[in-house]
Amino acid sequence: MAKKLNITPLHDRVVVKPAPAEEKTAGGIIIPDTAKEKPQRGTVVAAGPGKKDEPTLVKVGDTVLYGKYAGTELQLEGGDYLIMRESDILAIV
Repeated sequence: MAKKLNITPLHDRVVVKPAPAEEKTAGGIIIPDTAKEKPQRGTVVAAGPGKKDEPTLVKVGDTVLYGKYAGTELQLEGGDYLIMRESDILAIV
């Protein structure tokens, strides 16, 4: 599980640590960094309280699937993260 960050998302925002991209294909071919697809899976590391009458459903530690272009990339404490609305999350795995 990821370490606790010094960031508190507001309202229905969620901070996600993307899963690492696959290094090899099933056939063993190594994919260069420029050709890798962005991962669409990650772990929730911080979540806001939600909107009025709509509490946040995801919690810290949940593994989630999100849309390909969801969220805004940011770097915090030496790591890469995404901050997105809870509605950008497609499923909890």
